[in-house]
Amino acid sequence: MEVPPQVIEQLNRYGQTHVLRWWDELEVTQQQLFCEQLCSIDFSLIARAAAATEPSADDDTKDRSSRAEPPRELVRWNPSSAKSPEQQAAAAKGKELLQQGKVGAIVVAGGQGTRLGFPKAKGLFPIGPVSGATIFDFLCGQLKALARRYGKEIPYFVMTSDATHDELVEAFKSRGYFGLDPQHVRFFRQGHTPAVDRETGKLLLAEKYSLALSPDGHGGLLDALKNHHLLEEMQSRGLEHIYYHQVDNPCLKLCDPEFLGHHVLSGSEMSTKVVAKASPDEKLGLLVEIDGKTQIIEYSDMPAEIAAQRNPDGSLRFWAGNTACHLFSTEFLTRVAKSEDGLSFHQALKKVPHIDDRGIPVDPPEPNAWKFEKFIFEALPLARVALVLETSREREFNPVKNESGNDSPDTARAALQRIWRDWFQECGIAVPAETILEVQPSFALDAEELATRRNLLPPIEGDSLLLK
Repeated sequence: MEVPPQVIEQLNRYGQTHVLRWWDELEVTQQQLFCEQLCSIDFSLIARAAAATEPSADDDTKDRSSRAEPPRELVRWNPSSAKSPEQQAAAAKGKELLQQGKVGAIVVAGGQGTRLGFPKAKGLFPIGPVSGATIFDFLCGQLKALARRYGKEIPYFVMTSDATHDELVEAFKSRGYFGLDPQHVRFFRQGHTPAVDRETGKLLLAEKYSLALSPDGHGGLLDALKNHHLLEEMQSRGLEHIYYHQVDNPCLKLCDPEFLGHHVLSGSEMSTKVVAKASPDEKLGLLVEIDGKTQIIEYSDMPAEIAAQRNPDGSLRFWAGNTACHLFSTEFLTRVAKSEDGLSFHQALKKVPHIDDRGIPVDPPEPNAWKFEKFIFEALPLARVALVLETSREREFNPVKNESGNDSPDTARAALQRIWRDWFQECGIAVPAETILEVQPSFALDAEELATRRNLLPPIEGDSLLLK
C-alpha cells in the first residue's frame, strides 16, 4: 500500500516525515490504520498549539485574575422551601419545554474508574447503597422518570472514549439500555490529539504504525458532535436546549425544569450551575466576569491572595464553584462547533510512553511531551448571555472522584441517604435511624412523587429499604 499523496504533502510541510520510517515493514492492515490516523490530524492546528509558549503562572494569567469580578448574570440559591415568583415562573417554563420535547442531554463518559480502584468505565461504578445499582442506573433512571412525567422522551447523547466505548455500548445493550428507548440513545467517541516531543515538536509514536494519542478534553465534545453529524440530528429532533453533565455525579438533577426555565427566560445561550466553594483552595474552577464576559478561571490559575479575598460580611468574594453542569442552546452549540475559531487547545506537559528512533519502547521518568486538550467551559465568553445559577451543594454536587475521603463513593452514598431521608421527612414518614434507604428514580423522582406513591410503600423496618 502506498502512502496517500495528501498525507505525504502534509508530513513534508510540517516536518513530520519521520513517522513513516517503518512504513515498508508494516502489514497492510497496519498501514490502513496508520493512514486513518494521519488523515484525521489537523497538522496546522497541532503546529500552532505546539509553538505556543509553555504554560505558567505568567503575567497574562495574573492580569486576568486581577481584572476578575464576581459574576453578575446570576441567580442565587434560595434555601427556603417556599419558591419565589421567579422560581415558580422558571419551573413552569422548564416543564413546558420538557412537555414539548425540546430538551436533550449529553453525558461525558470517557473516564475510567482507575482512581476509584475500579477496573471499568466510571459510569458502571456500583453506587446504590442497597442494590449496588450503577451510576448509569440512576442517571438513565432520571431520564426515564422525566419522560414518564412529561410525556416526551429525552434523547441521551453519550460521549465515550476509546477506553470506554465498547464496554459502555455492551453494558447498555445487556442491561436493556437501563430502561431507556434505544432509539433515543446515541453513542459517539471523543476525538484525539497526538502528543509531540517537548524539545523538538516531533510527533511521538506509540507503535511503528500508531501515533501516541490522547483524548482531546471535554471541549472536544463540539468537534465530536460535528464529526458524527449529531448537531443535525439534534435539530431534526426539534431539540432546542441540551443539558450537559459529567458521569461522576449521581446526585445531579438531570434536565432540572427550574434550571431550564431560568436559562430560557434570561435569554442565555450557555448556563452553568455552581455551588459556593467550601474554602479558597478548594479545587473547583471559579465562575467570574472579566471585561463583561462570564468566564471560568481554573483553581490552579487563580493566585492564592485573590482567591482568599473576602466580602465585608466575611464570605468569599470569588465563591462560585463550577459543577460541570451546563445548559446550551442547540443553536449556540452549532455556531461554536462550526466556527473557524472555535475553542482553543491548551498544552499539558506529561510523561508519554513512546518508541524511540530504533523502535524500542521508552517509559520516560520525567514529563517529555506536550498533550493538547480543549475545555468546554471556554465556550462561556462566546455566549451573548451566559447565566450562572447557584444550587445546593448538599443536594446536587456530590461527585465520585476518589477512592476514599472527600468526593468518594462513601460521601456520595451518604449524600444520597440525606436526600432520600429528607423526602421521607417531607412526606411525614418516619424512618428508623439504622435503616439504609435507596429510592431509585423508577419509583420516585422527588419528594412530591414519593408522596403520591405512599400507598405502595412496604413496611419500613429492618436494616435496609429498596424502592424501585
